[in-house]
Amino acid sequence: MARSSFQKLKLLHVMNYLLQNSDEEHPITVNQMIQYLESNGIAAERKSIYDDIEALRTFGMDIEECKRGRVFGYYVAIRTFELPELKLLTDAVQASRLITVKKSRQLISKLETLASPFEAKQLNRQVYVSDRNKTDNETIYETIDRLHESMQKNRQVRFQYLEWTADGKKKCRHSGAFYEVSPYFLIWRDENYYLVAYDAKAQIMKHYRVDKIQALSVSEHDREGTEVAAKVNPAVYTEEKFGMFAGNEEIVTLRYDQSIAGVLFDRFGQAVSVKKLADGNYTMRVRLSLSQQFYGWLTGLGAEIEIVAPAYVREEYKAYIQGILHVYQEKERSK
Repeated sequence: MARSSFQKLKLLHVMNYLLQNSDEEHPITVNQMIQYLESNGIAAERKSIYDDIEALRTFGMDIEECKRGRVFGYYVAIRTFELPELKLLTDAVQASRLITVKKSRQLISKLETLASPFEAKQLNRQVYVSDRNKTDNETIYETIDRLHESMQKNRQVRFQYLEWTADGKKKCRHSGAFYEVSPYFLIWRDENYYLVAYDAKAQIMKHYRVDKIQALSVSEHDREGTEVAAKVNPAVYTEEKFGMFAGNEEIVTLRYDQSIAGVLFDRFGQAVSVKKLADGNYTMRVRLSLSQQFYGWLTGLGAEIEIVAPAYVREEYKAYIQGILHVYQEKERSK
């Protein structure tokens, strides 16, 4: 490339050098910029650097001037993301079970480029992802992209669905048979992504863990179940499908002690019917899907909560607890 061509890139080099090497604690001097440009085959005078800085300010970059002793320097004061925001995003990437360890490191490395190298070290010190319980599905990004594509094109999707075996391995459900559904929503719940889709055979909406989907392809067939999907509020669907485990929907009345009120409101939100009782306890009416996941969660709250109605749900829950107790009693007898 001719020397004149290098000169045309001068302003871009100045901008890039400031973004990658400066912050409030580490301003860049004009001499440093001149030396950097010369190392890239670009001749520069002090006045031209001042002109470049002014042009970048006019362009919208927040470049501040500061003095360190007798030396003046420049730094980028406001970036697209501030350091606390980058730390928050880094923590979110680390904590996400959806993102593999390999992809977590790649994303965090990209986040580091949005800070100065000195600030990036603070992000790097937070990278402890090896021991997290994270997915091993490296194709999940492609899966999510194709699901969005299918919804934009109003197309059905076809895929195999995985499940865990007792020895901790994954296998395809239904001997590898393909599911064919009409996708409508993607929901983030309890550290997982879920696809909510219409199953034409069952004529209902169902949900699937995205990280358990494999061999996904976009069909040429238009989506079905549009009228059914139009009646679904994704936020309500998420709350009703307790823990995203399907079951019969029911309005359940719970009696509880004030000490666990926070747990209940965190789970069900504030749009619930609450009544204070004469004995100082409270009742809450919630709509949810009955499942062992719900009963297990309820058991974790101990004696501070009780199913009041419907009667059959109360009996189902008692049977659930008794079934667990029976297993332990039988093992004690066999000793």
